Amino acid sequence: MHFFTVPPVVLQLFVLLILASPAAACIEQEKRNLLGFLAGLSQDGGLATSWRDNGTDCCEWEGITCNGDGAVTEVSLASRGLEGRILPSLADLTSLQRVNLSYNSFSGGLPLELMSSGSIIVLDVSFSRLNGPLPELPSLVTADRPLQVLNISSNQFSSEFPSAIWKMTKNLIALNASNNSFTGHIPSSLCLGSPSLTLLDLCYNRLSGDIPTTLGDCSKLKVLKVGHNNLSGTLPVETFHATSLEYLSLPNNGLQGELDRAHMIKLSNLLTLDLGGNHFGGNIPESIGQLRSLEELHLGSNNMSGELPSTLGNCTNLKTIDLKFNNFSGDLGKVKFATLQNLKSLDLMSNNLSGMLPESIYSCRNLTALRLSYNNFHGEISLRIGNLKHLSFLSLVRNSFTNIAKTLHGLKSCKNISVLLIGKTFMNEVMPQDETIHGFQNLQHLAIHQCSLTGRIPIWLSKLTNLKMLDLYSNQLTGPMPSWINSLNHLFRLDVSNNSLTGEIPITLMQMPMFKSDKAAVYSDPSLLDLDLIIYVAESSTLQYRIDSAWAKVLNLGKNKFTGVIPQEIGQLKALLFLDLSSNNFYGVIPQSICDLTNLQQLDPSNNHLTGEIPAALEILRFLSQFNISYNDLEGPIPTTGQLSTFQTSSFDGNPKLCGSLLIRDCSSVEEAPMHIISAKECSTKVIFAIAFGLFFGVGVLYDQLVLFRYFG
Repeated sequence: MHFFTVPPVVLQLFVLLILASPAAACIEQEKRNLLGFLAGLSQDGGLATSWRDNGTDCCEWEGITCNGDGAVTEVSLASRGLEGRILPSLADLTSLQRVNLSYNSFSGGLPLELMSSGSIIVLDVSFSRLNGPLPELPSLVTADRPLQVLNISSNQFSSEFPSAIWKMTKNLIALNASNNSFTGHIPSSLCLGSPSLTLLDLCYNRLSGDIPTTLGDCSKLKVLKVGHNNLSGTLPVETFHATSLEYLSLPNNGLQGELDRAHMIKLSNLLTLDLGGNHFGGNIPESIGQLRSLEELHLGSNNMSGELPSTLGNCTNLKTIDLKFNNFSGDLGKVKFATLQNLKSLDLMSNNLSGMLPESIYSCRNLTALRLSYNNFHGEISLRIGNLKHLSFLSLVRNSFTNIAKTLHGLKSCKNISVLLIGKTFMNEVMPQDETIHGFQNLQHLAIHQCSLTGRIPIWLSKLTNLKMLDLYSNQLTGPMPSWINSLNHLFRLDVSNNSLTGEIPITLMQMPMFKSDKAAVYSDPSLLDLDLIIYVAESSTLQYRIDSAWAKVLNLGKNKFTGVIPQEIGQLKALLFLDLSSNNFYGVIPQSICDLTNLQQLDPSNNHLTGEIPAALEILRFLSQFNISYNDLEGPIPTTGQLSTFQTSSFDGNPKLCGSLLIRDCSSVEEAPMHIISAKECSTKVIFAIAFGLFFGVGVLYDQLVLFRYFG
């Protein structure tokens, strides 16, 4: 008997042919169901063309996956620009297991048929503009649904968050309904109906009431996020029964009470504890040191007090400590910062902490953000601060630190520092003039404000080539505005107000690149924006200089002793949004070119010696929301149309030669006033002199009358 031997090469080709053989074509009914879904779309993002180009086999269509029998198992059409309604025909695909329609622009709600499907395991319709209520399963549905993952986040769902549906979804593992407008309570049936629940995210809704004690029954729950709602009451002890928890995040609610010392240690797997923005009181229990896995601790914006526990140093995996806006007190020296080698962000803003900064803080070599503002720290900053090579953000605002020169020299080694805020501290010292201060090549925001520093604007600032924001307001600086100011090519905000600077405005200031450019004013590191912004909120700064994700372009020279005329070249600064020239000694006319600053939102040249008429072209500044030219020597009519006609009369006070309907002063009847207008200081001096002279003269006349009456009466 002879056996036929197949050559190996032929055998390999045969196997390849088998593997290359097409799977079964899609079932005709499946195709009709998909076309039914397509029919509900008003915009298909080119989907119809794509499907048509791929022939009649729907298993070959883009976004469609089939099994070996030609039945559709997956519909994946995320970010396709789809618009219209989701028709329930998708639910008729009886083998469909995964649906991803996220990041589209649907209208209407989510079909009940998709929620009650007997086959769908994963349903993701996040970021799709769906609205209305989330459908409840009808009472006729008795069998458990196979749904494991439901992501309906970032839509416009409203009404009460459903409760009955979870009794039919015992296989549910992950539920994300965040960033909607759900109302009502957190359903107590969640963990009872879905015992395998591992992730529950309900943050950014309008939920109210207490946290249900039944959440502790979720033995597999690892992620619990219900922040940014209207929850109240205390954190139930039962919550700590969910010992698998890794993320417990409940910020920005109305929760109260104290952290339970005994039960906290049960959450030994906890990586993130975020209870910020509530009404928790009491102190941080010593037992927190047993949470050895903890990486993020957020307790900011509460009513907590007491000293920081020394055991905090046992949480060696900590990367973030956020304790801002509380009433913590005492010395930081008890905390073993040297053991926190993973620490990246330490925020202690607005507490009652005191003493000198412990040397151990300078051992946290991975620190990128350190905020110590609004406390009672004192003494000198150690030169060892230069060890923090990764430091990007440092705020020392409103403390009692001393020796600003030493601090700046110590920070020279922090090559990555991007934001340095030094305000209301180092009081009454001299602005360092040492030209050896350097190394801040990445500095974007420098604020040395409200320190009453004396001296001049230092030349070492000219080396900060990446500087974008410079705040030197409310000091006692003297001398002129330096001519090198235009070398700061990226500067979009300059505030030197409330000093004693003198001289004329240098023409180089009119050549600032960012004041002339439409380029957006943003940070290179967007992660620093919120850290920086909160300083201005806390300090109630004169202006909110933040606009959306960018910052406004600002030039504030107010409350100084500048003199001369306002340069005609000021019209080059077309990108400015805020221009403040108030309370100086400027004279001459308001230059016509100022009308070219068409983006201006605030213009204030008040309390100067400006003369002439208000340029009529100022009416075209249609974004102007704050305007003040009071206490000058301006004359002529106030425009009765356009933007200027919308401001209150106080914007024009102290200009006796101005007229118009806004002032109820007819321009035809205005008498010619003296050519010279005296300053407020001169005015007060002359008024006092006149009163004194009048009293003296009056008393003298009265005395003469009495003498004459006595002898001749």
